[in-house]
Amino acid sequence: MDNKSKVVKVKKNNDGDITDIMLENGNIYSIDEAIMMVKDDLIEGVNVGKARNGREYLRSNPNDNEGDNLDNMPTF
Repeated sequence: MDNKSKVVKVKKNNDGDITDIMLENGNIYSIDEAIMMVKDDLIEGVNVGKARNGREYLRSNPNDNEGDNLDNMPTF
């Protein structure tokens, strides 16, 4: 059985960085919690990237649909 959830909304800070995500069940998680959940294979459609400075971040899995990119998702 597949219990993975999808990201449906994001919260951004004044710099445009994603700070929190909302899953389709309405639960909200900080970006750090979400990164751990992706690593535990609990969220689908996203993966963990690593910036040059070593900071981890979430990014959408590659596909041809820009509408599901995290930066293009509705905010809350």
